[in-house]
Amino acid sequence: MKTFPIGGIHPSDNKEWSKDKSIECIDLPNEVMIPMIQHIGAPATPVVQKGDKVLTGQLVGQAGGFVSANIHSPISGTVTSIDSYPNGQGQRLTMVVIKREGDEWVESIDRSTELKRECSLTPAEIIAKIKDAGVVGLGGAQFPTHVKLSIPDGQKAEMLIVNGVECEPYLTSDYRNMMERAEMMLTGIEILMRAIGVERALIGVENNKPDAIAHLNEVIARDAYRGIEVVPLKMRYPQGGEKQLIAALTGRQVAPPPALPISEGVVVSNASTAIAVYEAVQKNKPLIERVVTITGKSLGSTHNFMTRFGTSLDYLLSFSGGLPEGDVKVLNGGPMMGRAIVDTSAPIIKGCSGITILSGAEAARGKESACIKCAKCVSVCPMGLEPYLLSRLAKLQKWDVAEEHNTIDCIECGCCSYTCPSNLPLLDYIRIGKQTVMANIRSRAIANKK
Repeated sequence: MKTFPIGGIHPSDNKEWSKDKSIECIDLPNEVMIPMIQHIGAPATPVVQKGDKVLTGQLVGQAGGFVSANIHSPISGTVTSIDSYPNGQGQRLTMVVIKREGDEWVESIDRSTELKRECSLTPAEIIAKIKDAGVVGLGGAQFPTHVKLSIPDGQKAEMLIVNGVECEPYLTSDYRNMMERAEMMLTGIEILMRAIGVERALIGVENNKPDAIAHLNEVIARDAYRGIEVVPLKMRYPQGGEKQLIAALTGRQVAPPPALPISEGVVVSNASTAIAVYEAVQKNKPLIERVVTITGKSLGSTHNFMTRFGTSLDYLLSFSGGLPEGDVKVLNGGPMMGRAIVDTSAPIIKGCSGITILSGAEAARGKESACIKCAKCVSVCPMGLEPYLLSRLAKLQKWDVAEEHNTIDCIECGCCSYTCPSNLPLLDYIRIGKQTVMANIRSRAIANKK
């Protein structure tokens, strides 16, 4: 069975806690807080003012450049504030606060449940609608989808790869979308194929989801989705990494940055993103909601909620019995790549596929000890890096040397920290080093333009 060539681990997937929980729609919150940065690239600029009345789906944030994304109101009501508020990691961001008054939608949005499959738009028209709708990658990276679909001059796409792997432990939002919204997803894939001019799409799904593989194959055959193939993959983390998935499905290796998947003739999209593309193009619906998994062994109940962006985490947790007593760790994402949340009043954003609650021994960090030079972190790194060295360089603030050792190649999968017998926070330091080096590279690029 196919997989990527180097590194990787096999953590317990712990998906049984939420995989059988169908997508639920909950009552809308009375208030939402909408950050103007929910994507990679420039922040959006607010286009509403305090006191304005807005409709569900109305533009409230204009993209701040080509690599940016529009942001729309997830509810109807009155703008009560535009100010700086902390997000889940405590970083202060510009947010538009809206008090809900009913649920009145922009008239042009098609809210019917009927599948609309036929699409006669040109590639440029499709990409324009995706851009207007503020669609970004829903696998976690939040890269604006219209940018990914805009193929540079001199390059050509040969195939579309759809990421249905969802290798992060605990999370099941993509899985539920594949099980419950397969027709929308497959139609979205057809639209993406049309946008980039390819006739072949591969959907990678790990073999711990046999029912999803069977269901997708059944729908493809029944409804004649041509050129789309489901490829079962060996269960191995981080198979959902873009470069790892390309290698597993095609055998092609994407070179280090600044090389992109298109250099190997490939465009990659997440399974849930394909649904957002379908809704944007066929239903004129901007990206205002997504499925969010609320999971953890100690929670009163676990769920896969259809969640409007700007909804507070506290509000979602109230449907799961609230936070359990004792020491807990709240993660935006899963236990491997997720980031700790310090403020549960913060809003859910486009890139949040799930919230994982860890408690007891799961939440506690092991006691650190000296590196024993075992090289386990090197053997599991799927990018062929030396995590112990990159972590040490970041700790010593040797940014130039870290850059020379390709710290920006790190995909932040966490395999190194997971396997370290000394319990060293390798990924934490590497993240600091990567962010600093990337900032230095941007500064040099700006200086060279002057």
